Amino acid sequence: MNPFFSFVIPVYNRPDELRELFASLASQEADTPFEVLVVEDGSEKDARQVVEAFRRDLDIRYFSKANTGPGDSRNFGMERARGQYFLLVDSDCILPPGYLGNLQEALQSDPLDCFGGPDAADPSFSPVQQAISYTMTSALTTGGLRGGAKRRETFQPRSFNMGISREAFQKSGGFGNIHPGEDPDLSLRLRKLGFRLGYYPEVVVYHKRRVDFHSFYRQVYKFGLARPILNRWHPGSARVTYWFPSVFTLGLAVALLLPLLFRHPAAWIPAGAYLAYLAALGVGARSTTRNWRAACLAIPAVLVQFTGYGWGFFKSAILLTFSRKKPQTLFPELFYNT
Repeated sequence: MNPFFSFVIPVYNRPDELRELFASLASQEADTPFEVLVVEDGSEKDARQVVEAFRRDLDIRYFSKANTGPGDSRNFGMERARGQYFLLVDSDCILPPGYLGNLQEALQSDPLDCFGGPDAADPSFSPVQQAISYTMTSALTTGGLRGGAKRRETFQPRSFNMGISREAFQKSGGFGNIHPGEDPDLSLRLRKLGFRLGYYPEVVVYHKRRVDFHSFYRQVYKFGLARPILNRWHPGSARVTYWFPSVFTLGLAVALLLPLLFRHPAAWIPAGAYLAYLAALGVGARSTTRNWRAACLAIPAVLVQFTGYGWGFFKSAILLTFSRKKPQTLFPELFYNT
């Protein structure tokens, strides 16, 4: 019997992460048949041994290919998948036991062609991972963009927790060669093709976000670089809120300079507003994570997030506006040759 769901998992030099993900897949409570396709994206440390260890527990297939990026690797897997829906998760994710059961119910009550769900931090994650997860999903930082309730007409599923029907994949051609940014690009193209996209709040993954603050900065910086490119490719998709991290970062610099330039007590008001915001963020992180270290780390995490994304977005927007060069020439680090 052919599987109904096909999990497609690209992996690059992260074999140990797959153990936890496979264990969570093997523990799914739903009885819907599913398969797992692992696509090794030119790794030097391959995952063959981990795959072999789970062959008795999972219907699993393993592929190895040259390094062409996560988007092309997902396309590679979906082209070979047998299911009716392709489920895309990152190798650093863990699925709760009810993931597939919740997804089945959601699809039955509200069938969609492409969908996504929230990501959260499991209590077993490190304080840094919990802090970064909070800042990436909180209503105080991203407006809940990646982890809260969504408006269907604007929601763009993310490939760490994303599903797409076979028909939608075949008609859209799958992901492009930009990274990051390949998932919102696909979402916007699917919407133009008339497919139904949406958000299933109960279909949650625990996302480890395998980063320290340095790599987190590089990651969000690239997110910032990619967004103006997507805005250019998809007219009408731009939002004023995309400028918020840039404005926040510039405002913070001004707030810190004002007391140095002016001795008047009013010069401290902007800095006080920023302190109040950061304090509220820490309180929110403590309430969500139940971890004091994670709550304290959430403050530098949001500063890293807004600074990195804000600078990347501002730089990209300015260069795209005033340069005649193509995005591939301006930002070659965002594009894979496939």
